[in-house]
Amino acid sequence: MEGTHGSVIHAANDAAQAAGAMPGARVVDARAICPELQVAPADLAGDAEALRRLVHWVRRWCPWSAADGADGLVLDTTGSDHLWGGEDAMLADMAARLADLGQEVRLAVAPTHGAAWALARFGDGREICGGDALRARLAMLPVGALRLDGETRLVLRRLGLKRVGDLMLIPRATLERRFGRDGKALTTPLRRLDQMLGTLPEPVVSPAPARRFRTIRRLAEPVMDPQPLLPEALGALCADLAAAGQGLRGLRLELFRADGHATRIEVGCAQANRDPAHLIRLTARHFEELDAGFGFDMLAAEALRPEPLAAAQVRLDGGIDAEVAVATLIDRLAARLGRDAVQLPDPQESHLPERAEGWTPAIDALKGRRADLLAPGGLGGGGMVAPRRDRPVRLLRHPERIKVLYAVPEGPPVRFEWRRKPYLIRRHQGPERIAPEWWRARPGTRMRDYYKVEVEEGARYWLFREGLVSDGRGGDPEWFLHGMFA
Repeated sequence: MEGTHGSVIHAANDAAQAAGAMPGARVVDARAICPELQVAPADLAGDAEALRRLVHWVRRWCPWSAADGADGLVLDTTGSDHLWGGEDAMLADMAARLADLGQEVRLAVAPTHGAAWALARFGDGREICGGDALRARLAMLPVGALRLDGETRLVLRRLGLKRVGDLMLIPRATLERRFGRDGKALTTPLRRLDQMLGTLPEPVVSPAPARRFRTIRRLAEPVMDPQPLLPEALGALCADLAAAGQGLRGLRLELFRADGHATRIEVGCAQANRDPAHLIRLTARHFEELDAGFGFDMLAAEALRPEPLAAAQVRLDGGIDAEVAVATLIDRLAARLGRDAVQLPDPQESHLPERAEGWTPAIDALKGRRADLLAPGGLGGGGMVAPRRDRPVRLLRHPERIKVLYAVPEGPPVRFEWRRKPYLIRRHQGPERIAPEWWRARPGTRMRDYYKVEVEEGARYWLFREGLVSDGRGGDPEWFLHGMFA
């Protein structure tokens, strides 16, 4: 992240810290110590959002959880550990499930929030401590385990107080006179020590879970066709969403048969929506082959991924906005053809044609995009739309090798053979040289010379030669066909 005097290291792995790249240090200083240091931009907003979602995800182990700073979680597992076979089994399950999410964690169980915080960060990585052994174990930890600010830790180090046990031996009156109880009362060593030992309460303030929008309709008698019941159920769901200023990006219908069998139907929306008629149209296809069995006696409708949605002004001519029309069309196409059948181009920062743009399902990527970017996926063999006007309309997803006849080794081609068919070149334009991206290319990657060619039948193609005879990076250059012009 950016600091006052340049980029500053926000976080570093164990290997980087062992090489001298510590959080808070400038990147230029760290690179002077470790020239091979790899640096990636920090996404603080993304990390905070991921931690917020993780706070609710970990409530599978206990009902109370909260964020603990910018890099931790605190859970109140009082009365919950026996459901998992004890504290040790619960920690093992936490480590396994978080590892499945790609998260390496340090875990600790202690009677107080402060003690658990200290053991998780300065303990053995997975530790359970309580009872009479707690005080002795905490006394061995450095004073940094007390959650103190940098200025206070510096003062304690100058006083020769390096461990928590050193503070335990000092009379309370002495600590109160030196650090006081006002001003920075929340970070005084005495207050933090009391919180760690449990003499001062520190409850876990758990954020309320996100509101769940769900309607349930129980029927007096089973029905064979539940579609006539959808307008009422979805109307009630959309009314709740409108009252809260929300819209849904996904809808889940659960149909319960009289014999206990349940059928789940899920559809998505490209933009937040709360129009019951539109949602009914999206679910219509799923009722074509629905097995009713002995009939349905209950149905439930739930909003997935709710988002803020303000009331929109209706146009004077009674029409709808173009962006809304495109989003509605994408929803209906995706419901009929499949989620990945309708896609939008996804530009990337790269000058290599195959990396410059990819495809993203439109139902996920339309938000914040222009309505004229709608494009159907799978352009007759997996094509890609090039972002520049001087590039072909269609690019092959992977360049295909061709056989080329040329007069000069480093000159333009005269004829080529592609997919066992020969082509005689009448005109050409080029070359356009594209060098490899040195920051991501493998050693030995060769540059490309692109040519626009027109064959005898009138079709135009985009060819490139990979490498030069004299570049010293391999044998003879190879030729590829990468795209076709309209």
